[in-house]
Amino acid sequence: MPLILGLDPGLATTGWGVIAAEGNRLSHIANGQIKTDRAAPLAERLVALDAALTDLILRHKPEGAAIEEVFVNVNPQSTLKLGQARGVCLLAAARSGCVVGEYAARLVKKAIVGTGAAEKAQVHAMVARLLPGAKISGADAADALAVAITHAHHMASARRIP
Repeated sequence: MPLILGLDPGLATTGWGVIAAEGNRLSHIANGQIKTDRAAPLAERLVALDAALTDLILRHKPEGAAIEEVFVNVNPQSTLKLGQARGVCLLAAARSGCVVGEYAARLVKKAIVGTGAAEKAQVHAMVARLLPGAKISGADAADALAVAITHAHHMASARRIP
């Protein structure tokens, strides 16, 4: 079964989740959070994020990766830092040879819950339902699993459409 790595990028915490997908059948492999030291300089935090992602990719060897797109915060500095963390996520996935998909938060919510205006709690409840028995390591990991599930659904649809 092909493995998909889902990533919910963040400078302080990047959520990750690995699922196996065969057609419409999904199974949970692993999930977690990568945290960086808030007191460290930005460059060191980005290097730490890259190293952790590289280890994760080498351990699980996913064939595909899915990353949530950046949304614009009220604070431009926060948006910029999120974009930098997202860039590290894109680089790590692409460098490993993964086919990388990018998904807007509204699209993920629609794919998981059925509406783009779903609340976070609804998304997390559906992720738990779609991956029964998975012990989810927090909100960021649940979001990453949702992104991975969205990618799996899009890949399955693309295979069915000639």
